[in-house]
Amino acid sequence: MNQEALTSRLLDLAATKFSRPRAALSAEQDLFDALEIDSVDAMTLLTALESEFRIEIPDYEIQDVRTFSALADVIAKRL
Repeated sequence: MNQEALTSRLLDLAATKFSRPRAALSAEQDLFDALEIDSVDAMTLLTALESEFRIEIPDYEIQDVRTFSALADVIAKRL
């Protein structure tokens, strides 16, 4: 899966999981602000992403991740 497709899929999943309009989300947005989530919600998103992409992402790899594109980069490394 290329980076653009991966980011798009990530945005789709996030929009669905947190009932946000997909058109309102973009790759460079701060995911916490865009989704109006806290760290607990972020862990819920991480669990859903791990399941969707059949990967495991260690917590330390996402500690500083703030944007959807940065999260997509982390996921891409695991695919």
